[in-house]
Amino acid sequence: MAQARYSRIDNKRSPSSYCSTVTIVVFVALCLVGLWMMTSSVVPVQNVDESTKNEVKGQSEAKDQATDITNSNPQNFEDKKGDLPQESTKEDNNAKQSENNHVMPKKQEEKSDEKPEDKSPEDTKMTYIDPNQNKKTSDSDESNNKSVSDESNNKSGSGEDNKKSDSDVSEKKSNSDEREKKSNSNDNKSGSDASENKKDESSETTDNKTEEKADQSGNQESDESSNEKKTDENTKNQGSNELLPSGAQSELLNETTTQTGSFSTQAAESKSETESQKSSKQSTGFNWKLCNVTAGPDYIPCLDNLQAIRNLKTTKHYEHRERQCPEDPPTCLVALPEGYKRPIEWPKSREKIWYSNVPHTKLAEYKGHQNWVKVTGEYLTFPGGGTQFKHGALHYIDTIQQSVPDIAWGKQTRVILDVGCGVASFGGFLFERDVLAMSFAPKDEHEAQVQFALERGIPAISAVMGTKRLPFPARVFDAIHCARCRVPWHIEGGKLLLELNRVLRPGGFFVWSATPIYQKLPEDVEIWNEMKALTKAMCWEVVSISRDKLNKVGIAVYKKPTSNECYEKRSKNEPSICQDYDDPNAAWNIPLQTCMHKAPVSSTERGSQWPGEWPERLSKSPYWLSNSEVGVYGKPAPEDFTADHEHWKRVVSKSYLNGIGIQWSNVRNVMDMRSVYGGFAAALMDLKIWVMNVVPVDSPDTLPIIYERGLFGIYHDWCESFSTYPRSYDLVHADHLFSKLKKRCKFEAVVAEVDRILRPEGKLIVRDTAETINELESLVTAMQWEVRMTYTKDLQGILSVQKSMWRPTELETVEYAIGSIPNSRQ
Repeated sequence: MAQARYSRIDNKRSPSSYCSTVTIVVFVALCLVGLWMMTSSVVPVQNVDESTKNEVKGQSEAKDQATDITNSNPQNFEDKKGDLPQESTKEDNNAKQSENNHVMPKKQEEKSDEKPEDKSPEDTKMTYIDPNQNKKTSDSDESNNKSVSDESNNKSGSGEDNKKSDSDVSEKKSNSDEREKKSNSNDNKSGSDASENKKDESSETTDNKTEEKADQSGNQESDESSNEKKTDENTKNQGSNELLPSGAQSELLNETTTQTGSFSTQAAESKSETESQKSSKQSTGFNWKLCNVTAGPDYIPCLDNLQAIRNLKTTKHYEHRERQCPEDPPTCLVALPEGYKRPIEWPKSREKIWYSNVPHTKLAEYKGHQNWVKVTGEYLTFPGGGTQFKHGALHYIDTIQQSVPDIAWGKQTRVILDVGCGVASFGGFLFERDVLAMSFAPKDEHEAQVQFALERGIPAISAVMGTKRLPFPARVFDAIHCARCRVPWHIEGGKLLLELNRVLRPGGFFVWSATPIYQKLPEDVEIWNEMKALTKAMCWEVVSISRDKLNKVGIAVYKKPTSNECYEKRSKNEPSICQDYDDPNAAWNIPLQTCMHKAPVSSTERGSQWPGEWPERLSKSPYWLSNSEVGVYGKPAPEDFTADHEHWKRVVSKSYLNGIGIQWSNVRNVMDMRSVYGGFAAALMDLKIWVMNVVPVDSPDTLPIIYERGLFGIYHDWCESFSTYPRSYDLVHADHLFSKLKKRCKFEAVVAEVDRILRPEGKLIVRDTAETINELESLVTAMQWEVRMTYTKDLQGILSVQKSMWRPTELETVEYAIGSIPNSRQ
């Protein structure tokens, strides 16, 4: 008999129905909690397209994606595609490919993993600002990418949504994440189920937190996958994102190898967090002030320490022109000349500069008749002459070549030293012969001569031949030039000429153009006889004595010996041979000596052979680098050199030339504050620029390698000011330097020095730890510099900023820089 169905009308449910309902609710809750726990242990880097939320995908594929997600690329960029660095935009495409790889069969996934482009560290932050972005961005880009300010507004909107039910919370995201998912919408065709959507949405929430505190999150998750990633990346060529390269290239950032494997230590984590908190408190801003000094806009702290100069016991050997650095370096900013303008671009700047930028006329009054410099309206013009080449430097340069064919400008002779350079017209015109000239002259009564040179776009430093060695290693210059350089070479046993002998390469030439060569006045005759005796005793060979008929001057050319044979045959040991313990490469604050160093005898010793011809020598590892020597980055020295060369070629071509908002046609004078092998400078050689390579005195001494490549540079201690005038450089580059300087220098003083040497509207590029980048960014923004781009990942970062014309109004008097320079005294 059929039983009738009925409904209860007493509003009471059966116990079994009630238990079933509770069981279902608990089961669903446990599922959600489980999924949340699975996804919260992984730093999300892939965003799912909003259009795929309702598509279906198997639970097994969701688990595979959870496993593979640590190998996918982060796409947390808030920039317009057209404005990103080339490698960053390439990474967008690679990330899309990576998303497709998650739904491929396992074999295809393994093949895709072989591409280093598909791998990237998890924690990434990037901000890029392009003043021309509205012009460059296409309509499609505008729909897919928003500004950082839009992101902040959308985050506040998503915060309101969080007040809704749990099911709504899992579907709400910041607009920045939605934009990233839109860019990948065409690649997610396989679909996913609701649980996968919830997992990705939970990951996106975690990702927003990760961006806010990149240095403190994701350490454990990153470490879990780093072993596999390091093994793969260190054996493959890195082709993407050269802003901060990973894998093999990242080795070049550290100079040391970790001994803790993939796991950080608690001590290191705690120390890093303590320093980070301390740094964040200290870097909330700095009250910059304007330097009140006697030198005004031309202030050079180590050359204008008037208090120290007044206390000198003697100035007989030009001690007052040497570096006298203050113990407490200034932290104020140097004023701009009234009416300062953007410098004229090269090569026009070789012929004329703005008078308002270097408002000095004394040199024009003294040397105008010799065609050094003239005042022409609002310009200072340079006819290309000098004391010894009134009718132009090029004819003078060619006369030297004709008299000594072996000098072979731009082939055999690539890097020279120009002593007492004046306004450096000689070096300026040598660029046409593919020759680099390191020109120097003192900051003396020839008002601002080195400043004229730098404003023209010609390399120069302020220095003097006094009581100390020049800041260069031994045996590095292919030739040395002196045209009426006012240096008494013959006095005191030839001490000053012996210093040139130290830095001149064996087989190199000394080109001397001065009145004793061609005039018969008693004083000239006496000097000429003294020079003949001295150069003979030094075993220098007289190669040529010629006349430049157009300029009506004489030129003597000497050649340094390549062996010790002549030294051993001398009847008198004067000048004497230096003791074996005397290191000829020691050059930082070393007193001059009246002795000569022996020529190298071993075929593997630097200086025993001439470098290859230019430009082949640029990319060739020096013959004297041995595989038994360990390079800066831990590899055998020749391999280290090659790795550095290739590394900077990639970084410059894929990032610097296209991706960080620099108009390179406006760049002429460049400084690399921490050169290693000169790879950065070598990578820029196709541009019409020159790079001053600086090797810090507390870094490995790689400066001889830089010279061997046909580049030039100098030693320097960045706790002190550099020997150059303010506003000397268009671009300054620093690779992992500032984090080292913070440990031993006053950091604000270092930043003030960078401001001093950088021109208004000049660019600063810094690669360093994320902590240092943040602190530096705070200091430069307090100077109202424009941040063009910041980018951080894995606690490393890059910063590109542009100096502004802003100067503070509040003055800071620098007591030791107030007063007048005393006259020379015995």
